[in-house]
Amino acid sequence: MTGSPLIEIRAGSLSRGGRSILDHVDMAVRRREIVTLVGPNGAGKSTLIKVALGLERLDTGEVHRAINLKVGYQPQNLALDQTLPLSVKRFLTLTQAQPAARLQDILGEVGVPHLMDASVHTLSGGEWQRVMLARAILRQPDLLVLDEPTQNVDTAGAVEIYQVIARLRDAIGCGVLMVSHDLNVVMAATDQVYCLNGHICCSGHPTDVSRDREFQKLFGPTAAATLAIYPHKHDHVHAPDGTVTHGSVAEGCGHDHHHPHAH
Repeated sequence: MTGSPLIEIRAGSLSRGGRSILDHVDMAVRRREIVTLVGPNGAGKSTLIKVALGLERLDTGEVHRAINLKVGYQPQNLALDQTLPLSVKRFLTLTQAQPAARLQDILGEVGVPHLMDASVHTLSGGEWQRVMLARAILRQPDLLVLDEPTQNVDTAGAVEIYQVIARLRDAIGCGVLMVSHDLNVVMAATDQVYCLNGHICCSGHPTDVSRDREFQKLFGPTAAATLAIYPHKHDHVHAPDGTVTHGSVAEGCGHDHHHPHAH
């Protein structure tokens, strides 16, 4: 990708209560680029997102944002009072009034034009993620920040949401910074993956599995074209519970120092 970054973090470090959360993290997102953050639970992914949004301050390091940067944000969780009557239309206009036609167009862009008058409390996991995505793109953002946009959906639902994100990136021309809860399977359209565990363990490009017969057999051709595998290149393995198992240093890893807080 070329051009100046929409957002860039240089040597970002942050601690809480004497515990290091981020350690000299470098990351950048450019226009039309999709960047995916992966890493175990407690790795600092959501904290890094908050730093990018200006919701958290670094102890040391720098954050550079493009001038007049417009950001659309889809949080990981959004607590709503279950006793409060709230339609999708009302939810989308809580912070800013929007013409009904505009709302209908936005919901159409994320594939749920029929949900305008539905209660947010009755939505499925996939429908809720799409409505949250619609809210994030209302202002035609330069940068779309998505914190686990496929949580609470199955593989088929994740594939559909990734397809929506790719279409939005192309239509709006925005950059995308996304947190993925899956350490190994990411959106195929991702330009850069960063594996975070306090520090950047490794970074690179996902591997195309669209022609892999076994992957197609397991997930189907559409999923195979939408999902990709990220081959980690570091000297340890992240278990599903976030623990780390050490192994031999992988070629191209580049680790030359120890991070006691992250291992």
